[in-house]
Amino acid sequence: MIHWKPTGLLILLVIFFFFMMLTIVPGGTIQAESPTATLRAESVFITVTYIEPINVRGGPNSVYYPIVGSLPIGATAPALGRSLAGEWIKIVFPEASDGSGVGWVYVALVTISPGVLHVVEPPPTVMPSFFVTLNPAYAVSLQPEPTSTRLATFTAPAPLSIPTYTNRISEERKFSSGGLIIIFLTVGGIGLLLSSRKRRRY
Repeated sequence: MIHWKPTGLLILLVIFFFFMMLTIVPGGTIQAESPTATLRAESVFITVTYIEPINVRGGPNSVYYPIVGSLPIGATAPALGRSLAGEWIKIVFPEASDGSGVGWVYVALVTISPGVLHVVEPPPTVMPSFFVTLNPAYAVSLQPEPTSTRLATFTAPAPLSIPTYTNRISEERKFSSGGLIIIFLTVGGIGLLLSSRKRRRY
């Protein structure tokens, strides 16, 4: 019969637990959640500094996300993250009307305490209600009523009248040339008469 000494048994138990720790946590795969990370995320707060209460929306957009509540002047809330462009801050908001427990506020309306805020994924986009709830009767009234089309008629054009022009220049030239000939003949005749009278005198 083998009798184990207390010291040997203790050494075997220590070695056994050592190998168990190596197999359960190989290289630190199983790790407990670090409380410092939670404290860092919750240590960043927003404070409403606008001159009136601000709206809290269901997402980082004032058109595609509805209002889920509001925060009064001077109210604070833990910040959970920011949008990609940094224009909206996600906060803890238990009073959210959609039951999500979170909300989004516009960064220009609040001040943020020192800390690091990581980019968080926004919720699915909600289509505005004025695109969804369209009155069918109103939609029908927007459709144009068909009108009877009138066939095109052909009207014969008026007869083309070509104006005639008289050549005044040619007529005036004819008159002037005829007048010059008469004048030359008259002057020549007078000259002949005068010359014939002179010859008779001599």
